[in-house]
Amino acid sequence: MINIDSINKAPLKTAPFPYFTVMQSMLDEKLPQLVQEFPAITRGGSFNKEDLDLSDNYDALHQSLDSAGFRQALSEKFDVDVIDAPIMLTYRGFSRNKDGRVHTDSKTKLLTILIYFNDGWSAETGKLRILNSDDMNDIAEEVNPTAGCMIAFKVTDNCWHGYPSFEGTRNAIQVNFLASEAASKKHKFFHKMSAKLKSLK
Repeated sequence: MINIDSINKAPLKTAPFPYFTVMQSMLDEKLPQLVQEFPAITRGGSFNKEDLDLSDNYDALHQSLDSAGFRQALSEKFDVDVIDAPIMLTYRGFSRNKDGRVHTDSKTKLLTILIYFNDGWSAETGKLRILNSDDMNDIAEEVNPTAGCMIAFKVTDNCWHGYPSFEGTRNAIQVNFLASEAASKKHKFFHKMSAKLKSLK
């Protein structure tokens, strides 16, 4: 389901940190179904794929994201070996006003890949910003979270990113290749407990 050719051809930008963007990362014939079948998530936060009711198309997408071809393309692009790295897939479907704050990712992550499944994007806010610093307005690039758009970056000390406050549906999958199996278990446990606490509210 992933368009590996488009990833291979995407130029790697090295400033302010290594990243690339692909506006159409999915094979065209699969994308409309994936947009339609994205799980209905009405609460904020991240959810492990194991805790959601997903369609067969998303199971196939997971296999594509965990494939040797995808791992090889990313390893070559970023010069980071993720061939055997643990993978974590989480879903977000609802953005709260407090979400999107400027941050860098945990050092337990080697690479972060964000893929969006929104059928268009008309809001002025909610667009992901690659940042030169921890200032939301110090923008290197701003990207609309439209269906099929992929943003991938190497996790570094200065991988600042975020988006201006937005409340509403904002569908995305986050893929992380992790430094260790222990980190994978820790992240998945955190997301699972967070989802349980949200369900009690």
